[in-house]
Amino acid sequence: MSENEQTPGVDLAVLTPGTLKKTIVMVGMMGAGKTAVGRALAVRLGVPFLDSDHEIETAANLTIPEIFARDGEPFFREKERQVISRLLVEQRGVLSTGGGAFLAPENRRIIKECGVSVWLKADLDVLWNRVKHRDSRPLLQTANPRATLSALYDTRVPLYAKADLPVGSDGRASIEDMVDRVLLALKARPDVLEWN
Repeated sequence: MSENEQTPGVDLAVLTPGTLKKTIVMVGMMGAGKTAVGRALAVRLGVPFLDSDHEIETAANLTIPEIFARDGEPFFREKERQVISRLLVEQRGVLSTGGGAFLAPENRRIIKECGVSVWLKADLDVLWNRVKHRDSRPLLQTANPRATLSALYDTRVPLYAKADLPVGSDGRASIEDMVDRVLLALKARPDVLEWN
């Protein structure tokens, strides 16, 4: 059975999450569904949804592409580290991070200390189908965005594999089905989520 299939004998309707003990941090490539799944997961758990990219944009009063163009990627990554650290300390909930956030050892360390990382694991074709018509991805503003995405994928997957919980995203599951998959993975982590 692949990781994308439901576990036989597990009735997802009886998965009734209780108290959240640590922040759930969604990590993975651009287009993996971190924001959509994270937002729906937060609703299901009745906890705040936080988005590190949104927080950075709000603080800078600029979009992510504008920050990249004006200040460069190193400046953005430093702001991203500061925002993720602050959000993990200030509030417990579901935190969606940008695709590059989990690459930094300092971000991985604080996420491990203060939360649990959930890697939405999608293959390259699924990701490309989701991002190819968007111009809001500064790293894909290249002559061959598909090749760029492929190179990013090859570089980043080994680092995403360090996440606490991988959850397969095959591109066919609905957002609610993906939330069920995340909750099923969290059953193995009672230190993160209490169950009723």
